[in-house]
Amino acid sequence: MIDLYSWATPNGHKVHIMLEETGLKYRVHGINIRSGDQFEPGFLKISPNNRIPAIVDHEGPGSKPLSLFESGAILLYLASKTGRFLPQDMRARWTCMQWLMWQMGGVGPMFGQANHFRRYAVDKIAYAIDRYTNEANRLTNILDKRLAEAAYVAGDEYSIADIAIFPWMRGAEGRGINMADYPHAKRWFDELGSRPAVQRGCQVLTSENAAVPIDDRARDVMFGKTQFQRR
Repeated sequence: MIDLYSWATPNGHKVHIMLEETGLKYRVHGINIRSGDQFEPGFLKISPNNRIPAIVDHEGPGSKPLSLFESGAILLYLASKTGRFLPQDMRARWTCMQWLMWQMGGVGPMFGQANHFRRYAVDKIAYAIDRYTNEANRLTNILDKRLAEAAYVAGDEYSIADIAIFPWMRGAEGRGINMADYPHAKRWFDELGSRPAVQRGCQVLTSENAAVPIDDRARDVMFGKTQFQRR
């Protein structure tokens, strides 16, 4: 059994989708990042970076519990555990790995900033909005060009690279991206979005997230002084 500590965010959805795709048994523990659950001592023991998602696999290596944080590491672990969604061919495997790192180092941070300045920031700073909107479109263009030459991001196989990128493409318009401008990425997005496991994964904790308002308290918890207190 795997205990999943998460919330309905793109990084959370990566792991939700992977768990649904693999069929591994898991229990969900909602970490409400708008109210400050991520700073609770019990969660910090599992995720010292106070970020979701995190897991505890009670049947880890050597039949001993293993806790992991960082969504990319969790995807790699679950792929290794199950032997799925990470190509066996070494050339394809490293192609998958490079696109996974591309998501973690580029798409996640840059899309996150675009979302923050366009949606959450109280002060609408034109420079920041333009910078991160342009970067989000630059990265989407790279994805579109890749998918013009391959069925999936890593090549012929659906992999953890696709699972990592897909949730960040949801709600693309909120990041200033018009998917109609990127037909190959849209074809890929629509195909992945039709997968039952993807649909189930994207519903995990979604209703709980929708029930929590984004008010001044939530903004302070996620972006203000509360976020940066030393613990």
